[in-house]
Amino acid sequence: MSFLLPPRDTTGPLSPTSPTTPSSLTKGAAPLSSKISSVLSSSYADREFREALALLDGRGVQNTAETRRQLRLDLQKEVIDSNGEIIDEFAKVAEQLRRIGTTIGRLNDSFNEMKREIGAAHQETASTLEEASHLMTQKRQVENKQALLKSFTANFVLSEDETAALTLTSEPVDDVYFAALAKAKKISKDCEILLGFENQTLGSEIMEQASKNLNLGFQKLYKWVQREFKTLNLENPQLGTSIRRALRVLAERPSLFQHCLDFFAEAREHVLSDSFYTALTGSSASGVEDTSVKPIELAAHDTLRYVGDMLAWAHSAAVGEREALGGLFIGEAEEIAKGIQAGRENEVWRLAAEDGEDSNEDFDPIKTLNELVDRDMSGAARILRQRIEQVIQTNEDTILAYKLANLLNFYKSTFLKLLSSGSTLVEALGALEAEALRQFRSLVRDHVAALQGDFQHTPADLRPPEFLLDALEQLTAIMKTYETSLTSSKDRGADFEPILAEAFDPFLSGCTNMAKTLTPPLDSIFFVNCLLTASSSLAPFDFTETHRSQMEKKLEEERVKLAESQYQFFRIESGLDTLITAVGEFNEDEKDDKKVSKLEATLSPTLTAASQRLDDFLPSALMDAVENLKRLQDAKLAREVTEEAAERFCVDFERIEDMLMMVDEFAERRAGDSDEIQSLRVLFPRTSGEIRVLLS
Repeated sequence: MSFLLPPRDTTGPLSPTSPTTPSSLTKGAAPLSSKISSVLSSSYADREFREALALLDGRGVQNTAETRRQLRLDLQKEVIDSNGEIIDEFAKVAEQLRRIGTTIGRLNDSFNEMKREIGAAHQETASTLEEASHLMTQKRQVENKQALLKSFTANFVLSEDETAALTLTSEPVDDVYFAALAKAKKISKDCEILLGFENQTLGSEIMEQASKNLNLGFQKLYKWVQREFKTLNLENPQLGTSIRRALRVLAERPSLFQHCLDFFAEAREHVLSDSFYTALTGSSASGVEDTSVKPIELAAHDTLRYVGDMLAWAHSAAVGEREALGGLFIGEAEEIAKGIQAGRENEVWRLAAEDGEDSNEDFDPIKTLNELVDRDMSGAARILRQRIEQVIQTNEDTILAYKLANLLNFYKSTFLKLLSSGSTLVEALGALEAEALRQFRSLVRDHVAALQGDFQHTPADLRPPEFLLDALEQLTAIMKTYETSLTSSKDRGADFEPILAEAFDPFLSGCTNMAKTLTPPLDSIFFVNCLLTASSSLAPFDFTETHRSQMEKKLEEERVKLAESQYQFFRIESGLDTLITAVGEFNEDEKDDKKVSKLEATLSPTLTAASQRLDDFLPSALMDAVENLKRLQDAKLAREVTEEAAERFCVDFERIEDMLMMVDEFAERRAGDSDEIQSLRVLFPRTSGEIRVLLS
């Protein structure tokens, strides 16, 4: 809707045709200018202005002169009507207010009446309310004390059921017992807090009662573990968790824990001793026969098998015992160690070392297990030692004595890996091994003493004597046994040297003494035969290297003697010994006419006879030399020795040949042109080449 200004009335007072005066013009123009300025200054963006225009649009007002004249009157009339309606409404409100005032007055009267009545009632019930308030305060205090008592009882007092489960032996050792024991330990520890207050009576009493219950509880657990150990089946791979749990808890009392282990070890010792006796005889110590067992004493067909079966049973029993007890100690090792450490801290008297031992030493599960197994096996070990000692003492076979010692050494090494070095079994087997070796040495010495007469009779064919062959046969069996043994020593040769010193050296010494009674070269031939036979017996075994080296040195010494003997044979039998000696005494570096003449005088008379004897000797010289060593068992050695001697003889002959040529040259210079020269080469025509051919 838009409002348009009314058209200008040309007939009105403002018409330009109308006569006007300046004063009238000024009065009429001022309001109009004001209105125009007011209209023009109005902003159509003003919200109130827009709302006023919208209201006029809603009334359907037309912009006419009549409407403009009636608009104010209409608006004033509407305002008056609205005010009248408001006055009517206020009249109604005033009426309602009067009614409310009347109601409020009546309520005030009722309130005052009730107030008076309440005041009177309050005066009458004041003492009762005060007493009730006091009672409520007391009730709250009692409830707080009840809560405190309940909490205190739950934390510091064992119930009757818990006390019964902890201390009465008629009650089982189950989860209830362990829960009560844990609570009692917690109470004992928490009492330290109570002892920190000024009044320590309560803490002392509770701690005393808790300690009493704890001691009774551990005593109950100790007796229960002992009963369980009596019926414990170690063959069952699934050991109960209750016994492991009990040991873990009992470790907090190291003295009781150790007593339980001692009790268990004693019980297992009897069990294993009876089992071993049954395995030996087929019946228990009380005489009850067990048909399911094949007795070792009847099944073993020889001494070595008998001892081996006993040792095998002991090893099997120890392994089974260790595996069974491993579940009790190895799996719970950490918890047991913690328990023992805590127990040592509680048992003040154990802080000091006893008998020189460190009571604060850490718990070693492996060591404890090994010691327990060793104690379990101690009874069986005593029986085992007695039986094996009887076998060793009654044995008269040298080889068997050594095999027993070797078998004992093997099982000693095995038990040393399974248990500790100080265990009863290891010490017993070590002592038995030493006893077997003593018996072995004694039998060997007795055998050597019995052969003293044989040491005086050398075989005619110079072969090794029977006693040496028998000794080597026994020694071979011993060396085979030692070779297959699992000795723990790194130097096997050094360990076997004492055996060779007992079982071989006396017989070789006997051969040496026998050789001394013979003349060369028979002594060397006999001794070489003995050395070769002995060396061939020792050669397959590397741990005899030291002895073989010593025999090789002796063999080389005898070889030199044989070569010298053959060389002397060539010199003497060829008839050239005198010539070789004379030539050997002549020093070529200091030769002069006088010495050459002397050599010529020495050689000339013997050359003809020597040449003839050499011719007779040479055809069969080599065969005769070999015949000298026909009783030497090593033909190769005999040939080598003979060839070496022949070579030396050839070298000596070459020297004789050189000396003869030198003498002939000297004689030619001395005689000059004279034909009366006696050539020594004519008297001794053999050459070194011929000698080598004949002796090759």
